[in-house]
Amino acid sequence: MSSLGTSKGILEIAKFGVYVTVPIILMYTFANNPGNLRKFMGNRSYIEYPPEAEMPPSPEELREMARDMARKRNSSGCSKR
Repeated sequence: MSSLGTSKGILEIAKFGVYVTVPIILMYTFANNPGNLRKFMGNRSYIEYPPEAEMPPSPEELREMARDMARKRNSSGCSKR
């Protein structure tokens, strides 16, 4: 530790103390009062669903539309031979 110097050694000890105590304090704050956690998480909307769009046609509706298109094509005189 003598190669680090006294001021750098104290700084490292202080940083380690901060790294250890901050998570402990936060855990203690939220674990002992769940209202804090609800208040903190209630301010953010984590899931945002897109607005509902028009539903696609059902398979039966698609079949009916295909039949109508085929009838129109056949009835319009599609004999181009």
